[in-house]
Amino acid sequence: MTVLPRAILFDLDETLLSFGKRPLLLAEVAEEFAAALAPIAPAEAAEILEAHFRDFWSDPERHKIWRFQLGAARRKLVGDVFEALRPRAAGLTSEIATAFATRFHAYREEQARFFPGALEAVDELKRRGVKLALVTNGAGDVQRAKIEKFDLTHRFEHIQIEGEAGFGKPEEQAYLHAMAALGVAPHETWMVGDNLEWEVAAPQRLGIHAIWHDHLGAGLPKDSLIKPDRIILSIGELTENLG
Repeated sequence: MTVLPRAILFDLDETLLSFGKRPLLLAEVAEEFAAALAPIAPAEAAEILEAHFRDFWSDPERHKIWRFQLGAARRKLVGDVFEALRPRAAGLTSEIATAFATRFHAYREEQARFFPGALEAVDELKRRGVKLALVTNGAGDVQRAKIEKFDLTHRFEHIQIEGEAGFGKPEEQAYLHAMAALGVAPHETWMVGDNLEWEVAAPQRLGIHAIWHDHLGAGLPKDSLIKPDRIILSIGELTENLG
């Protein structure tokens, strides 16, 4: 039977809110731009784009800078790839790159919705008296708009956005500030999220119980040195087997 903690810190993007699978979305947008990509197949172009996106966002310093300007970051990434591919496909002009990136950015943001069972789990945890905080990185206006759109404000005792607070994960202050706002200690707290460094390794160093949301069901990378205290495939698992 699950014993709940006094408090849970939740990540937002790809933890409570899903934005779809990036490789699939890139492939779908690439199909729309098949004529400009020719003779490169849309599937190949999407694979190249995904590899470049993955490499770019894997660097912590780049991530910290560019997550505040996602639209610009996506335009840069698509522009870099299309410039590299231009010798193979003359139609990949800078104008086409901008159009592709703009379409992808809008399409990805349109996918935003709760993971199945996530909202119900949050409401059940709140009903059971667990202190809840939302701790999210990113620009204040962008993240605040999501919080308002999805009616999250009243569900959390504390909402902390990097762009508003002036600090974010994986800085220690991000977790310490959230716990202080809830009046709890690390051993009384869970952190739930999809990022192994931000929501597992960093919280664990403070003594927080870290739960990794493996929403893709891919499992830990084989070479991962980070070991979550618990792995869940859906947020709904948090409220299973409660007394």
